[in-house]
Amino acid sequence: EHGSRLARVEIALLSVIFSTAGLLNGGLLLALWRRRKQLSRMRVFVFHLCVADLVVTFFQVCPQLLWDITDRFVGPDALCRAVKYLQVVGMFASTYMIVAMTVDRYQAVCKPMVTFQRRRARWNGPVCAAWCVSLLGGLPQLFIFSRVEVAPGVYDCWAQFVKPWGLRAYVTWTTLVIFVLPILTVVACQVRICRAVRVNFHAKTQHPAGDKPLSSRASSAAGVSKARVKTVKMTVVIVAAYVACWTPFFTVQLWSVWDSEAPTHSATFTILMLLGSLNSCANPCIYLLFSGKLPRRVATLMCSRRPDTRWGGQHTPGFYPECIWRQY
Repeated sequence: EHGSRLARVEIALLSVIFSTAGLLNGGLLLALWRRRKQLSRMRVFVFHLCVADLVVTFFQVCPQLLWDITDRFVGPDALCRAVKYLQVVGMFASTYMIVAMTVDRYQAVCKPMVTFQRRRARWNGPVCAAWCVSLLGGLPQLFIFSRVEVAPGVYDCWAQFVKPWGLRAYVTWTTLVIFVLPILTVVACQVRICRAVRVNFHAKTQHPAGDKPLSSRASSAAGVSKARVKTVKMTVVIVAAYVACWTPFFTVQLWSVWDSEAPTHSATFTILMLLGSLNSCANPCIYLLFSGKLPRRVATLMCSRRPDTRWGGQHTPGFYPECIWRQY
């Protein structure tokens, strides 16, 4: 009875996450696409972050929801491998798009002339690099997962690892490349950004009051600086939300494979695993909040075409512990 109740709670939570993430990211993506000719560099990253979050929504949250409902994976071997591949691609893409966004803000603040010389485009170097890393990073899933017979006449999408170290090595590796290394990168960039902003602020406060007024060019530069600081703040919040959502997920991942007595079927484990998917709901909300008042901003993005120039365990089919444990 406890397991059945927990399964119903998980299905309800996944349904809410799926519908919320789909509507928010889909609506924001549509609004940004309508303004594709006026996309700033920052909005380009937000656009691709929405795409990455939609991949997570439809190929990680949705399959897990369907798997909880049907109890078994329903589909051929090719579909099994494709779903597993896209699940990890979504995680890579969402993570490395945030890394690319942070690196871009670092260059905008610490190396403004380099950023100024770059042409606006819906595709740029960091965006392409993030997608390439994501597409390559998910390749192991194609070979690890397959449709296998788990009982006479019963088939499921299971992983096959070399025992006893294969599962531990794979989970540890994915934690490093999807979570630990990206977090270290963005923290290093944010520290340098904060130093640059502090030095800039100190220089401005030390400026003698009797000096000449700023020229129009200098005033323009000051305005751009404020806009960049605003986008930096948004990036910091996005990174903080990412850490808050995914830290519990990767923590229980490592716990589950390194501790044979971990309470993997408990409600706590199940809820913590679901927190990672909430990040796909948080990202569009953060963008909307930093774009202005949320209700009016949602209506404007969804309906108006005018450009805005203000600024630029359970049965779990995703990359989840029990799914990984399904070894043949």
